[in-house]
Amino acid sequence: MKTRNLVLGIALAAMAAAQPLSAADTTANLTVGATVSATAKLSLGAASISFPDADPDTTPSIPATAALSVVAKGKTGTGSNITLTMLAGDDLKSGSDTIAITNVSWTASGAGFVAGTMSKAAAQSVGSWANSGNRSGSMSFSLVNNWTYAVGSYSATAVFTLTAP
Repeated sequence: MKTRNLVLGIALAAMAAAQPLSAADTTANLTVGATVSATAKLSLGAASISFPDADPDTTPSIPATAALSVVAKGKTGTGSNITLTMLAGDDLKSGSDTIAITNVSWTASGAGFVAGTMSKAAAQSVGSWANSGNRSGSMSFSLVNNWTYAVGSYSATAVFTLTAP
């Protein structure tokens, strides 16, 4: 009987040890933060455009040799607009001869891009978009052709400005 009691005692002790112990839980919080600042990035597909010579009687408006691709990327606040403008530095010049920069205009393709005429007096809108995003488009420039232009190699610069407030 002692052996049986001993076996029974060992069995009871094993069962007591197999019962789950009281569980202990604890939690901790983690705060995750991110800073997103207003950012603008502009890419032009070329550093220059050119207009070939043409007969004003047959080609009253000379298209540029290629369209200009434009990629405008910006981060801004919800409801804020990202804007792209262009300002000509001066008229087209060849020595002392000039062609008014307002003789250069463009058409545009791509959501938010707009057509316009170059100006040295005020920045002209090229595009505008609500909220952050990556926008792509193209601009096809043309030059009014006129018999009054003096012979020469003309050039001017223009500055594009992308603003993401």
